[in-house]
Amino acid sequence: MADWLTPDWPAPLGIKACVTTRSGGVSVAPFDSFNLGDHVDDEPDAVAQNRSTLTTALNIQPAWLKQVHGINVVEASAAHVIQADASWSKTPGVACTIMTADCLPALFCNRQGTQVAAAHAGWRGLAAGVLEAAVESFADAPADILVWLGPAIGPQAFEVGPEVREAFMASHPETAEAFVPSVNDGKFMADIYQLARMRLAAHGVTAVYGGGLSTYNDERFFSYRRGARTGRFASLVWIESLPSA
Repeated sequence: MADWLTPDWPAPLGIKACVTTRSGGVSVAPFDSFNLGDHVDDEPDAVAQNRSTLTTALNIQPAWLKQVHGINVVEASAAHVIQADASWSKTPGVACTIMTADCLPALFCNRQGTQVAAAHAGWRGLAAGVLEAAVESFADAPADILVWLGPAIGPQAFEVGPEVREAFMASHPETAEAFVPSVNDGKFMADIYQLARMRLAAHGVTAVYGGGLSTYNDERFFSYRRGARTGRFASLVWIESLPSA
């Protein structure tokens, strides 16, 4: 599709990734038009048609997850929908797939181009360690893993309560700098991209790319905070071909 995003990161040859947008589908408002979420009260036939379009356009088999804001990581399966918030794959053509509408999608690959992973990181999952869990699905050293951070709610729009700040600072005190006091007393504006980078760096992953897009401000994307009844877009990463021996 014309306005779908191709991540800008130095992934090895044979690794492909894509982020869909709201355009190019058949769903009607407020899910207009390329909604891929089957849990948001959109017409099931419309979701099925949109998913079929995705599969055909990218020539892949998406591995859909039932996301629950946890840290469970599973092997990606195109045959079964598994309850988890991250998946990994070593199988060409099977795409690790995350659906979001403000939460942070993170895509991973190793420098060898033999494994990919994707994680869904709302603040709860991020604070609980879903990114670190995705890193641990690789046998590679953290320094040999690349991460791309996809479209998520921006720091000018992500207002949170003090409990969110405390959840991060309990294990990573340095994350205090990712929170700025809000104009509303007792609230904070959180930078989910900075939080992700800090958590990854603490785990030894420093090759981190992407960030800077705000789903709340950029109407190409669905945003739950902009309108709670909305669709979901997808961030996908897959192996197109394995490196030659």
